[in-house]
Amino acid sequence: MRLYSLSILYKGDYKVHLLKSAYDLSSFSFFQRSSVQEFMTFTSQLIVERSQKGSRSSVKEQEYLCHVYVRNDCLAGVVIADTEYPQRVCFTLLEKVLEEFSTQVDRIDWPSGSPSTIQYDALESYLSKYQNPRDADPMSKVQAELDETKIILHNTMESLLQRGEKLDDLVSKSEVLGTQSKAFYKTARKQNSCCEIM
Repeated sequence: MRLYSLSILYKGDYKVHLLKSAYDLSSFSFFQRSSVQEFMTFTSQLIVERSQKGSRSSVKEQEYLCHVYVRNDCLAGVVIADTEYPQRVCFTLLEKVLEEFSTQVDRIDWPSGSPSTIQYDALESYLSKYQNPRDADPMSKVQAELDETKIILHNTMESLLQRGEKLDDLVSKSEVLGTQSKAFYKTARKQNSCCEIM
């Protein structure tokens, strides 16, 4: 799972322009990075241009997913990630970044702003913090812990069932146990069968 780009844009009446952006292009070769960055900027602008105000959407482009959120006040955010990155975490990140940006940067500066004139430096830290969604997003962390617990519980139940089946074999083969003890064991086994997992 990886985030490649986080951008804030302004959707004007006739043109979309970039206000601030951050990129993590370390997985690309040094000679490809400038072209990849230009392509990501172009794609971000194009997606925002074609999105309605007040909308959220995800667009697949080759092996990447572009998540866009255009607010009603024309401020927009785009995250470009791989297809494995959780969509919900992307939109949580976009909402958080756009809210923070709108409180720190005056609304008057949005229509005429550019990356060199806008004073907002949090994108790089957000991009690096959200590289691992499990660490950045509490809900993802809880979900991952639940998944781990479920796997452990499932493995434990399987080993208990295997042990139970072996115990059945031992009881039926036992010559030491009397018929009354075997009957008691079978009855107890039937009574406890309500707890089996399908």
